Amino acid sequence: MTPEEVEARIETALEECEATVEKARGEHDDDHLRATVVSPVFDGESLVDQHQLVYDALGEAMTTDIHALELTTQTP
Repeated sequence: MTPEEVEARIETALEECEATVEKARGEHDDDHLRATVVSPVFDGESLVDQHQLVYDALGEAMTTDIHALELTTQTP
């Protein structure tokens, strides 16, 4: 799964979301990703719940296509 595909999946699932996803270990490593996700849906949610919303958006890809995800979540 490319960083662009991960971005699209997150942005489709979360309201008014802007996701930036990149390879965390360089171009040679496709399954270690770094994501920054900004959405008002995170407002009032704990950090754990914010991350769970992103994991839910990615669904099965978190266990099949993505080995590791460094995640930063923010409200606008």
